[in-house]
Amino acid sequence: MKAGPDGERVAVTVSGEFCLDDSQSLRHALRDALARSRTGVDLDLGGLSFADCSALNVLLAVRRDASAMEKTVTVTSASPAAERLLRFTDTYGLFTAEPAEPPELADDGLLQAEVVQLRRALRTRPDIDLARGILMASFNLDPEQAWEALVTASQNTNTKLHRLAKDVVSAVHGAALPDAVQKQLTAAVAKAGRNGARSRDGADPEPEPVRESAYEAQACW
Repeated sequence: MKAGPDGERVAVTVSGEFCLDDSQSLRHALRDALARSRTGVDLDLGGLSFADCSALNVLLAVRRDASAMEKTVTVTSASPAAERLLRFTDTYGLFTAEPAEPPELADDGLLQAEVVQLRRALRTRPDIDLARGILMASFNLDPEQAWEALVTASQNTNTKLHRLAKDVVSAVHGAALPDAVQKQLTAAVAKAGRNGARSRDGADPEPEPVRESAYEAQACW
C-alpha cells in the first residue's frame, strides 16, 4: 500500500491481498491520506489480487468520513478481483467521479457488503473456532488466551488468520506445520499462558510451567 504526497487529491495504491487481518492498516492509511488531501483520495486498486468485504467496509466507512468533510473517495483503477467485489455489492457507483448516490443507496450498499462478509465468515469461522478449541484442549488455555495465541502467531508469521487456523487443524491430522509457524505458535501459546497467569494471580508465573507448555506445543506440532 502506497500513498502519494499532500495535495489537491492524494493518490493511494493498494495491491496484493486484503481481508479482515488487514482492515485496520487499510483504514489507517486511507484516513491519513484523506486528512492530507484538500478534495479527497484517488484509489488505484489495479494491483489488488484479493479483497473480502472487511476491506470493502473500510472503503465505505472512509467514504462516509470523506462526505462529512465534503471530500470524495474515487476508484481510478480496479483489478478483476476489486471490480468483482464492487459490482457484486453494487457499490462501484459510490466510488466514481459521478455525483454521490442518495444516502439510502449507500446504506443499501453497506447492507449488501455485510451479507458478503457474513458469507465469507461462514466459510472461514469453523476452522478458526476449531483451531482455538484445539489450543484450549491441548494447552489448558481459556477462549481468550487461545484467540490471543492465534492472532499473535498470525501477525508474527504474516499469515492470514484463517490460513493459520487451517494449518493448526491439519496438524492434528498429521500434517507438519512449517518450522517458522511452529516456532511462533509455540511462543504465542506460552505468552498467552503467561498473560493468563498474570491476570489471575497479579504476578508473573513461575518459569517452569511456561517451558513445559512450550515443549508440549512442540511435541503436538
